[in-house]
Parts: sequence; structure tokens; C-alpha cells
Amino acid sequence: MDYLEIGQIVSGFRERMAKIALFDPLYELQRKRQTDRQNKPIDFMELGLLTLLYFFEQKLMRNNKAGVKDLAEFLTKVSGIFIDLDEAGFEDLARQVIQTFRPATGKKREFTFQNWESGKQESIYISILKAHAFDLKINTQFYTLDDDGLELVFATKEFYMEFQLSIHQLVLRKQLEKGEFEGALRQINEMRVDVEALQERMVKLEHELKRNIVSEETFGRYKGLLDDIYLRLQLENEEFDELRMFVKETKDRVHAETIRQVDQRPYELILRISNELEMVHGEHSILFQQSMVLKSSALSAAQESLYYTGLDSFNFDQDIGSLIFSTPLPVASMKGVLAPFLPIEETKQWSLLTVWAEQNIQEDSDGQERDNQFLDIEAEGDVLPYQAVQRKLYRLLMEKLLHMMDEQGDTELHVFIRQIEKSDYAHLLGERSFYDFWIFLHQRSPLQAQDGESQHNEVQGAWLDDLYALLGSRSLIVREQADTITVNERFTIQNMLISWGDRNDNGN
Repeated sequence: MDYLEIGQIVSGFRERMAKIALFDPLYELQRKRQTDRQNKPIDFMELGLLTLLYFFEQKLMRNNKAGVKDLAEFLTKVSGIFIDLDEAGFEDLARQVIQTFRPATGKKREFTFQNWESGKQESIYISILKAHAFDLKINTQFYTLDDDGLELVFATKEFYMEFQLSIHQLVLRKQLEKGEFEGALRQINEMRVDVEALQERMVKLEHELKRNIVSEETFGRYKGLLDDIYLRLQLENEEFDELRMFVKETKDRVHAETIRQVDQRPYELILRISNELEMVHGEHSILFQQSMVLKSSALSAAQESLYYTGLDSFNFDQDIGSLIFSTPLPVASMKGVLAPFLPIEETKQWSLLTVWAEQNIQEDSDGQERDNQFLDIEAEGDVLPYQAVQRKLYRLLMEKLLHMMDEQGDTELHVFIRQIEKSDYAHLLGERSFYDFWIFLHQRSPLQAQDGESQHNEVQGAWLDDLYALLGSRSLIVREQADTITVNERFTIQNMLISWGDRNDNGN
């Protein structure tokens, strides 16, 4: 390791020690030894942090009149149940803490250390609290947070570490602009450490997400945290893209400047910076994708787990039944308890306006579109598709009917329908043509073969020849009965009696 690399390692040693010096007053408070009236030790370090938070809140509220008594009152409210002291005792605690942050001499706190960058012993002066005003009437000194105190408060916040990567990105850009390539290379190494730390935190967060979500409140808190992480990683990813373009431009510029120079070290450094930045960017992109997966799948799985946990733990008798029967609830509250378990109210209404609504008058039994035009008389043997289907259907139904009557004699329509339901032709009961067939039989009763001959010249009679041909010399009588048959939800038909008649029988 050469001296140049050692210089880079210890670079900024004083600034780093200045950050450590901020915590020196808290460690000094930790070394104090004092007990309360029950001989319990008093934790001065925690009281010091409470003091910082108190003065920070006063600064946010723009209250510049906060003294020892005000701090003592705050400490009493926060720690009074844990520390057994009277009012004077808490005032003494408050005075000791304030004097630690701001010595009674009025001078700043001095922190001495060995600066290994300069090789000398140096001192840093910090000021946590400063005097703001003095009230002569009540002889009271008021204090407020100094700049170092604000920095110490911010250093104790969790988000202080979360934004380190963004800070490194900004510093890297400044170093590249100034041409400090060695410092930029070290900055990238620190960025890699930050990305690795973020990866570990993401893994821990995933485990906490699966383990700790036990309520809607916890779920909402983790959801907000994941949204913040996703937004921050998205901004950092965009900054990485801009840095990559900036490094590319810098590399081209340095290459043009050093192409004719003997010293090629700047170009070698910028090449290393480009490669290292790509590696860190790749790791950060993976982390960004993990955050998206964690936000979508893991959070959804945790929500489903919470839902099913609630279902498993729900006991109707205990949670609902006992509440209703053991607690005298008013009617309004009872409705609220029972409402989730009752069906939605349904009311059947019929509006008179539906009379003028569009009516469905088309027949969809055979899947053919209805032709609203008058049928043209076709030549013999040239049958329309609709007529061919109807002719085949009527012939089938007539064959079934005549076969039943040959075996059983007179029959009724409901018996015929039951037989059709048990056969392979049950689907015919859902078609309009089935009922048109019976309406036709009833209207033309009694049916005889010579009726078909008399209608041979009619358009309708031409495709009913098979139906009349099956009758032969017999006569079929169809009489209406009093009862009604509900075949299905769509069709209802009057029951009919079908019997054989004489050739001269004209009754129906």
C-alpha cells in the first residue's frame, strides 16, 4: 500500500471526528452516577436525549422561552412514574443535563483528538445548547438548540442512514466535475457498502413483514414504509442513470484530453470509475426489483394471511351470538350487528313504462335469423332452410305421437312431454317450434289426410305433406283440457287430450 492510498483513507479525518464529538456529551452523561429516593440508578444518557427532543420540539414551535423549570416539568411528565424524585430533584436533574450540554462557564465544549491526516493533536469545539434570552423579572435563563445540537438530533434519526446513498451520489458528481477521480473511486466503494447494507435491511424487512403483520394498523404502517422505500430507490435508480451518462461524457472528454499525453492515469481511473459504477448500479437495480416484488407479492401475501387468520379466529356464537343475547342492544345497534350477515334486500317491481319498451318478437329456437319478409312461392323441390327444419321437426314429433298412441291409445299432452323429457330429444322442450306444433294440431283438429291434399297449393301445406301422410286414413282429434302444463321457466301450455276420431268427426 503506497502513501497515496493511505492519504485517501485518512482523508477527511477531522470531519469524521467532528461527527463523533457530537455524541461526547451523551457519553459524559452516561458516566454520571446518581440514584433517586428509592436508590434506583438514574439513566442520565436517556434524560439527555429527552432534553434534546424537548428543545427540538420547542424550536419547531418557535418557542424561545424554555428554561430549567420548563425542562424539569417535561421530564417529570415523561419519567415521573419511573424516577422517584420531588420537584426540586427534577429541577436539579434538568440543570445537570443543561450544564453538560452547555458548560456553566459559557464556553463551548472542547473535544481533543489526534488528527492522523495532519499528524497533529487538534481540538473541536461543539455547542449543543446556547443561551437565547434572560428574563430579569423572574431571574430565568432560556436556552435553545445550537447548530451542533440540531445535527445531533438529526444523527439519531433513522432516515439519516437511509439517505446516505443519495448523499454519496451527489458527492460523486461534484468530485467528477472537479476531476477528483481517486476520491470519486473511493466514493463508489462507499456506495457499494451502502447498497449491501440496504440489501440486508430489505431481507430483514421481508422477514418482519411476514412475522409481524397481525392487524390492519400494522399492515398500514408497513405498507407506508414500503411505499417510501420504493420511492427512494426509484429516485436513486434515476440518479444512477444520470451518473452513468455523466461518467460516459467525462470519459470521452478525458480520453480526448489525454490521447496525446504520456500520463494516462486519469483515463485509467475514469475507466475504473465507469466499471465500478456499473457494478454498483447493477446491484442497486436488483435491489429496486426486490422492492417491487416485496411491495406487490409479499405485501399481498401478508394481507391474505391476515384475512384468513381473521376468518379462522372468528367464532359466530361467541363474537355475534353472545353479543346479541347477553347485551341489551338498541334496535339501531342490532341492525348494525346483523347487517353483514343478511342478504341484500331484493324487491320485485314492474314499471308501466316497460309497455313501451322494445319487445323481443324474434324466434331463436333453431338459431336461424328471422326473415321479416313474406315467403316467396318456390318451385317444387326448392325448399327454404327454415321450412326444411320445421318439416323435419314436425315429422319427428308426429312419429313419436303416433307411436305412443299405437301402444297406449288415447293420451294427453303432459304424458307425451314426460316421455320426451326422458328421451334424447329433451332439448326440443326449450324450443318454440315444439309448441307451435301443438297449436297447429289444435287449430286444425280433426286432422285428416284429405286436409293436406286440399292445402297442397298453400305455401304452408307444401311442407306439411309428411305430417298428413303419416296419418293415412286415420283422423286425429286434439281437445283442450282445463289444466295447464308448466314445462320450464320459459314455456307454459294448456294440456290437451289426443285421441282417434271418425272420418266424419268435426269436433275439437
